[in-house]
Amino acid sequence: MQLPPTEAVAKGCLANAISDFLVLPELVRSFDRQGYDVVEMVLANQDGWDRYEAAKWLTMRRWLEANPNDELAEEVQSKLSSEPERHAAYTREYLG
Repeated sequence: MQLPPTEAVAKGCLANAISDFLVLPELVRSFDRQGYDVVEMVLANQDGWDRYEAAKWLTMRRWLEANPNDELAEEVQSKLSSEPERHAAYTREYLG
């Protein structure tokens, strides 16, 4: 992971600012400060991150097909329409 180069990129990752991002050692320390134990960690390469994200999109698509009239269908469809592009433009590089 690398820090976003601009505030606009940070916001594209759904953060409030670049300062919301922590490099890995700082992130791990932040859990301890909040009273959490780190008991497992899996770091993904970009291929693994892509597969993880794409599985969520497939799940959303299947859910929409099974629940077209659900009150959340419009919100899920909106996410499904925006998330692949947002992932390619922002989160793939800065959150993966």
